[in-house]
Amino acid sequence: MSAPKKNTPAAPLRPEDERLPFGSLLAYGMQHVLTMYGGIIAVPLVIGNAAGLESAEISLLIASCLFVGGLATILQSWGLPFFGSKLPLVQGVSFAGVATMTAILAGGEGLQGVFGSVIVASLIGLIVAPFFAKIVRFFPPVVTGTVITTIGLSLMPVAAGWAMGSNPDDPEHGGLRNILIAVGTLALVLILSKVGFAVISRLAILLSIVIGTAVCAIFGWADFSSVTERGFFAVPEPFAFGWPTVSVAAVISMFIVIIVTMTETTADIIAVGEIVGTKVDSKRIAAGLRADMLSSAVSPVFNSFTQSAFAQNVGLVAITGVKSRFVVTAGGFILVVLGLLPVVGGLVAAVPSPVLGGAGIVLFGTVASAGIRTLAKVNYEGNMNMIIVAVSLAFGLIPVVEPAFYDAFPNWVGIILHSGISSAAIMAVVLNILFNHIGGKSGERSAFIPGTGRVIREEDLARLLVGKSVLAEGDTIKDGKIVDASGEEVPVVTASQEVIVQDAIKQGKIKSRDDVRRVILENGE
Repeated sequence: MSAPKKNTPAAPLRPEDERLPFGSLLAYGMQHVLTMYGGIIAVPLVIGNAAGLESAEISLLIASCLFVGGLATILQSWGLPFFGSKLPLVQGVSFAGVATMTAILAGGEGLQGVFGSVIVASLIGLIVAPFFAKIVRFFPPVVTGTVITTIGLSLMPVAAGWAMGSNPDDPEHGGLRNILIAVGTLALVLILSKVGFAVISRLAILLSIVIGTAVCAIFGWADFSSVTERGFFAVPEPFAFGWPTVSVAAVISMFIVIIVTMTETTADIIAVGEIVGTKVDSKRIAAGLRADMLSSAVSPVFNSFTQSAFAQNVGLVAITGVKSRFVVTAGGFILVVLGLLPVVGGLVAAVPSPVLGGAGIVLFGTVASAGIRTLAKVNYEGNMNMIIVAVSLAFGLIPVVEPAFYDAFPNWVGIILHSGISSAAIMAVVLNILFNHIGGKSGERSAFIPGTGRVIREEDLARLLVGKSVLAEGDTIKDGKIVDASGEEVPVVTASQEVIVQDAIKQGKIKSRDDVRRVILENGE
């Protein structure tokens, strides 16, 4: 007689796998869509205007971005084998690529060049996604914060251009009327952001655009004649703007964007995992990155751009406490439906440029402030992080404040460096490797490094006693002790203790001389 079979206990349900009633799924899914709607429509508006497209063509871009964003969201949240983190992450067109794409357009590559560079760079990203965890250490907050700040600052000229009016031949271009419309929209955003109702404050930008457009329509300053030009229902036409073209310089420039978006998505996956309270390992991150890259590689087929996770929706998960990934999947299906309705894109394309300008000041400024918030987490004591940020930001803003700076360079150089994000990213990565990795073992002092973690080795003290100076500028000797310019005693350590102190400085554990002594004692030295 066989022994009775033991019942294997079912695996506990993960928080993100909770299934809600259909009505709740739709309601919470729509909330996610509304939270990110202003961001997802901004990129096609910027690129469409930069490419000189007509309203109907911009409407097609918007519908395509909604459609592809929905599919990407479904893939990321629902998931397939090896693709998708299966977390409540909303996907959409990434702001990170805007400056680079406008630089490619300015170089004469056209939308075909933009689409081609996105496809090739994303396919490379798809290949390297499993290995990205090994190189992500080269993209710490000092790098990503600098790049994100540069993205926001480099987009401010776009907001200013919108505020003046999109048509330079219009007699009202740069006129008082347009500027006042932009200022009024900006004021609306600020007022609605201060309203006590969370739903209204979160949708402040979108609501301000709607109200601003309605006011302009009342006074006859908005043109809705082309809203229904593409009909009420249509599947986005593949390669509607022609077959993609590829240039090496554009691909290199776009791959820098891909690396940045992969870094952002990795951070979002980890963040939402912590919020939901679920395990996030390297395999799950790799699956999420593969979904990101596959969506980005396919998106140009349907006239869209690079895809990445939307950080504001990660915040929404924390605010609402709704952790189910199927809520986000429902939001993805809503986005797909909106993408099949060209009239939605037509309405967005008809929004007056000054209204977008007022909202863009907040929208792009928010991107910059997100970068500054990341930089606030960086440790600037006892290292070269301050000079990394300073030089990288300045380098990234050169093409913004002087667009003709690279005109004398070869065309491929201009395509790569004319984008503020590419310039800042290249400089930040190189300087971070130079100062925090290759040069991280050097004990040489710099004028940019505060001396709070400074020590002096016993061997150096012996050299001082035989008449060989090892003092830094401002040092004095009092009562047989070395005192620096700030009046603090410089601890004397052994060679092994110096290694421990230098490692602690890199980890941000040392802020004062007392911390030096504490670290040495903790390590039993």
